[in-house]
Amino acid sequence: MRTRVTAALAALLTALLLVPAAPAAAHNSLQSATPAQDARVTTAPTSVTLRFLQRLDPQFTTIVLSDAARRKVPTGAPAVDGTAGRVSVDEPLANGTYTVAYRVVSADGHPVQGSYRFTVADPATSAVSPPPPTTATRSGGPASPVAAGGGDGGPPSVLLAVGAVAVVAVAGAALLLLRRRRTS
Repeated sequence: MRTRVTAALAALLTALLLVPAAPAAAHNSLQSATPAQDARVTTAPTSVTLRFLQRLDPQFTTIVLSDAARRKVPTGAPAVDGTAGRVSVDEPLANGTYTVAYRVVSADGHPVQGSYRFTVADPATSAVSPPPPTTATRSGGPASPVAAGGGDGGPPSVLLAVGAVAVVAVAGAALLLLRRRRTS
């Protein structure tokens, strides 16, 4: 009887550890962008489009474009279509590095923000030496590439939760076996 219980618990714990970790659906995160993070484009974009994992609320979607001197570049208001947010660029972009900053609200009400850079390098225009590219940042998290799609509550959090459940299950099984041994 004890070996059956032990084998069943071991099988359950193994199954829990082998289940693939899916990203948590609580927080939104950037899935892709045009122009992309760290892109070097030869034609200045006339718009910036950001795609997220969850639907966007037009009232709580902000997309800002700024130049290397941190001056805001004139853009239209964000247009939201499902999971995509888009701003039109109101004036031609000169060669240089630009930063796209965004702030959206997740389905659970938490704000998610981040930024990334891209470079305009039009060979027909005089060149401006851009600063080195950086990685994107998200609020509450370390610097990481935006294109990776990881966000707040992604796979590392799920793995941590599964690990905690496994530890609690093993501890519970051990206590149960100890109690049965004492009563036998």
